[in-house]
Amino acid sequence: MRVLILGGDGYLGWPTAMAFAAKGHDVMVLDSYLRRTIAMETNSEALTPNPNLGARASVFEQLTGKKIEVVIGDCADYRTMTTVFSQFKPEAVIHYAEQPSAPYSMMNFDTAHVTLNNNLNATFNTIFAVMEHTPECHIIKLGTMGEYGTPNIDIEEGWLEIEHKGRKDKFLYPRQAGSLYHTTKVLDTDMLWFYVRAYGIRVTDLMQGPVYGLSTTEADMDERLIPNFHYDDIFGTVMNRFLTQAVAGIPLTVYGKGGQTRGYLNITDTLKCVDLAMNNPAESGQLRILNQFTEVFSVNELAEKVKRVGDHMGLNVQVKSIDNPRKEREEHRYVAHSTGLMELGLKPHLMTDEVVAGMLNKIMKYKDRIDPAKVMPRVLWP
Repeated sequence: MRVLILGGDGYLGWPTAMAFAAKGHDVMVLDSYLRRTIAMETNSEALTPNPNLGARASVFEQLTGKKIEVVIGDCADYRTMTTVFSQFKPEAVIHYAEQPSAPYSMMNFDTAHVTLNNNLNATFNTIFAVMEHTPECHIIKLGTMGEYGTPNIDIEEGWLEIEHKGRKDKFLYPRQAGSLYHTTKVLDTDMLWFYVRAYGIRVTDLMQGPVYGLSTTEADMDERLIPNFHYDDIFGTVMNRFLTQAVAGIPLTVYGKGGQTRGYLNITDTLKCVDLAMNNPAESGQLRILNQFTEVFSVNELAEKVKRVGDHMGLNVQVKSIDNPRKEREEHRYVAHSTGLMELGLKPHLMTDEVVAGMLNKIMKYKDRIDPAKVMPRVLWP
């Protein structure tokens, strides 16, 4: 298939590009380096040394004989998008091209504006480029479980059937985002749903939980192909932060009471989920929503897991509760359902002690690159 990956330089975008190219798909990546720019501006550079897209694509081609076409351009600019879509004619578009940090979106007006402008325009432009140039193209959009918030009822897979005054109907599950970033993802879903209803486009919206890990089949071939692994307070997911802190001898920073509970998944499973969604496309006029996670943990449970494994490896891991910089519930009910991807064939890679030890060993190779100044919270929710 001809697969266009928007945000192809990202933590998930680049591994997806390699995985799909390795399977024989015709892959093009489009990226503006927005995340790299923001990371430099906020002193939040990745742990791993990551060449630019052109260099990485060249290394990948030398090792595999498979080509990944690279375009540097802004998905929030429609002229760029219409040129790419008209020339490449993708059969599937994987949309990762969004500013992905909740803390960054909450820093100030400027960072909020960047987040809002980039995320909504990238999605809007994707929709219109598909309608104008490739109306049968399947849009696979990376959403987030954070759209749902932490309601006191079960989180269903995207939709909720409601009975009111004797009548029933089916609606998008109510959203209650906890940051501007997550709010843009809610707006993405609403916008996609409108254009599905109005124009009959085909969309899969993947409500993904936090991802951990830096190892994939293709990335393990050469360290220059490793994903952009962040451990800082702005771009690093909690598990990746804890793993890096353990290696560096920095106490694991548990925000508040540590009862914040979410659904997590290994980066390997992210690639599989996107692959399953692409090879089992949504129908025309369908917004298919799949909750994308494999296990549920609280922050305290993650810290305990990293400490147990790290101590066994001689790292003497400490855990420290600190004031929570975010406005969020620190103790809450969290029952989320996810069956769609399992039915499509997902076989999860669980967070075993062996998996945690493997990640710690990999991070140890880059221990001298860890900057303790990037770990503590630098952004306070207003």
